Amino acid sequence: MEEPVHWTTEADLGKVLLIASPSVGSAGAPLPALDPNVTRRSAHELHAIHGDGADAVHIVLLGGTDPDQPLAAVVPLDTDAPDRIEAISRFWGGLHAPPPPADLRMTPQRRQRLRHMLRAFDGRACRATYREIAEVMFGVSRVASDSWKTSALRDSTIRLVRDGLAMVDGGYRDLLRRRRRR
Repeated sequence: MEEPVHWTTEADLGKVLLIASPSVGSAGAPLPALDPNVTRRSAHELHAIHGDGADAVHIVLLGGTDPDQPLAAVVPLDTDAPDRIEAISRFWGGLHAPPPPADLRMTPQRRQRLRHMLRAFDGRACRATYREIAEVMFGVSRVASDSWKTSALRDSTIRLVRDGLAMVDGGYRDLLRRRRRR
């Protein structure tokens, strides 16, 4: 059985940070019991996973918080707050109607582009030319149909290799964040 990977809370904005709920006079109904799969304990944190599969939500109970007591989510008010609020929304949705809603940080299109980037990077690491990489990825006939020097497929292949290199060189951490509009 594989051990789940736990990114730091700074790197993975999809983690939900929980503390004991302060008394604020809430009139809301209590939440259903939290039944996390505890996977790692440290002196000040309990890392757990709520739910199953790829869309399970990683939670961190801070400061010795007991999962059986009323809980509150922590959202640092910084530029990453929208990502953390989305994670809390997924967690909340999963508590009421399991499984949790899909994690939107990685769209199917982004996942497919990532696969292409890593394939292109692997080809280049094996000393394949850009043209050889393009022929494998897009097909020999498509690559041959245009002049290579001015081909859009050439430009796409070069970008895929460049972005794949950036991903391997530490850019993979960006996968744990939502894309920001510029």
